[in-house]
Amino acid sequence: MPRYEYRCRACGATFEKTRPMSEASAPIDCPEGHPDTVKLFSMIAVGGIAKPSGAAAAAGGAASGAGCCGGGCCS
Repeated sequence: MPRYEYRCRACGATFEKTRPMSEASAPIDCPEGHPDTVKLFSMIAVGGIAKPSGAAAAAGGAASGAGCCGGGCCS
């Protein structure tokens, strides 16, 4: 179940709530009981190294230009 971040317009508190996607835009009170809240846009970062698979692996991976910007940036 996704976790959403909200901010209370009345007191400025920021809080998170785990709820179904179908309820993401439904009204929610802040922990202090104020009803005037807004859902914030949260950014996530995912790190790691992509490993070539299938045709890209057979062609030599990204270094050969498979799935890259022509191979010039993947040396």
